Amino acid sequence: MASVPSLASAVEQRVSAALSSALPEAGAADPLLRRSDRADFQANGILALAKKAKANPRELAGTVLDGLDKGDVIAEIEVSGPGFLNITVSDKAIIETLAARAADDRLGVPVNASAGTTVIDYAQPNVAKEMHVGHLRSAVIGAAMVEILEFTGEKVVRRHHIGDWGTQFGMLIQYLIEHPHELDHKADGTEGDAEVSGEEAMSNLNRLYKASRALFDSDEEFKTRARARVVDLQAGDPETLALWQRFVDESKIYFYSVFNKLDMDIQDPDVVGESGYNDMLVETCKLLEESGVAVRSNGALCVFFDEYKGPDGNPTPLIVQKSDGGFGYAATDLSAIRDRVGNLKATDLVYVVDARQSLHFKMVFETARRAGWLTGDTKAVQLAFGTVLGKDGKPFKTREGETVRLVDLLDEAVERAASVVREKAQDLTEDEIAERAAQVGIGAVKYADLSTSAARDYKFDLDQMVSLTGDTSVYLQYAYARIQSILRKAGDRSPTAHPELELAPSERALGLHLDAFGELIAEAAAEYAPHKLAAYLYQLASLYTTFYAECPVLKADTAEQVENRLFLCDLTARTLSKGMSLLGIRTPERL
Repeated sequence: MASVPSLASAVEQRVSAALSSALPEAGAADPLLRRSDRADFQANGILALAKKAKANPRELAGTVLDGLDKGDVIAEIEVSGPGFLNITVSDKAIIETLAARAADDRLGVPVNASAGTTVIDYAQPNVAKEMHVGHLRSAVIGAAMVEILEFTGEKVVRRHHIGDWGTQFGMLIQYLIEHPHELDHKADGTEGDAEVSGEEAMSNLNRLYKASRALFDSDEEFKTRARARVVDLQAGDPETLALWQRFVDESKIYFYSVFNKLDMDIQDPDVVGESGYNDMLVETCKLLEESGVAVRSNGALCVFFDEYKGPDGNPTPLIVQKSDGGFGYAATDLSAIRDRVGNLKATDLVYVVDARQSLHFKMVFETARRAGWLTGDTKAVQLAFGTVLGKDGKPFKTREGETVRLVDLLDEAVERAASVVREKAQDLTEDEIAERAAQVGIGAVKYADLSTSAARDYKFDLDQMVSLTGDTSVYLQYAYARIQSILRKAGDRSPTAHPELELAPSERALGLHLDAFGELIAEAAAEYAPHKLAAYLYQLASLYTTFYAECPVLKADTAEQVENRLFLCDLTARTLSKGMSLLGIRTPERL
């Protein structure tokens, strides 16, 4: 496992050394290197340095150029405009750097030596409730960030903060006590503990929820019994807790079936719901009140902020404990922070939560800082995401105005993908078509989400998602499958780097983009920005398509050129596969 410095960093080091030599008083100067359409790279930093030193920028650029050690890395360099440096790297340097990447299992991507421990809170469905389209983004964005962070060397602790506590459980448990067979599973027409499907589990829960809600709304005596049951639950009554656990277990069967359909791995020890912090709530409130961070207001325990005001102009408080003694979400979230920093030793906390909860989390984080639970060493961020919209640009609903069930959405995506795969399939069996359809359909849903900046809303358009053209996962998967087809047809000709060859423009463009993979991964991890990885992969597939159109691979002019182009194909495929896997998307060998 070897970290491979990128060509950009090699050029930057050389320009920086020449800058420091030309202008010693500037110290270690940043040449502000970026990709350019006039050359491979452009250094823009000379202008600001010249202004500071009261020097002529073009003259300073000329001095830097004269003192630059080009080595085998830089082929051409020229002064441009008011004092820019346009830099072209050598073909030899491109292929040698890519060969070093190809020799490493990690494609030369470094492991962050100063990595810490990130607790990432994502995929948080509610017990006894169906998952809908609103649950998609937290799951998909969170899972991608887990993979990206772990690949950079971060220790990641997953947390699924499911909604498994609250007053609604009094109603559900009381109804189950009075109708004890409502959660029984059926098998071949007989009752028993059959292996139950996620659909059956949800069907039972839905039926029970609707029936208990109808009774709660229409029968005052049942309502009284249900409210008393909440008190029993919170007091830890064994019978009540056992029935509550049945609801949690039944819901998990359903959750796991949906996450399985999403091709996501959710481990039971990582599911720590609201109830997991119950034992800490009283102490959390006590600590906040004793330290003066929270104060009593009309009987409720509140934290006030000058910067957050309601429509009436009065400060909007964070309510930690209600006047009736019940605990709000804030108490649970603050207790979770105490646990994650104190017990899990988190250096970073990431919450993949709907943007509409931004105010709540700003107040929770600020409260935790005031209480000393979040210190300067610990960073807490909300990776806020926007809303999933329908084609009409409005929040995604069914024709009847209902929230769209997530399972229905995923099933439809797989169906659409099956028709695309079947149309293209030449030698696939029906089983293989079904397997590819799941990989393509689920991949399409994930990519549509991840290719949009998390904070933005996006339109859920299945026709566009499974399109073979444009910025879709299907386009990337077909690029990968096309390369695998070429590699199979290559016979005994193997991918081999030939640094001595001259490269065509599209080979250079592809090679320089492949070389930027490691820096892109570091950027996506640091900014919690999986959409940047998606954009990189789309550009990679696009550059490969241009290369494929302009540069014959198996019919190249010389044997060395065939091997070198096979090498570029192979490294492109490996980079696509690794990048897609970090986004949670499969790359089938054949499509």
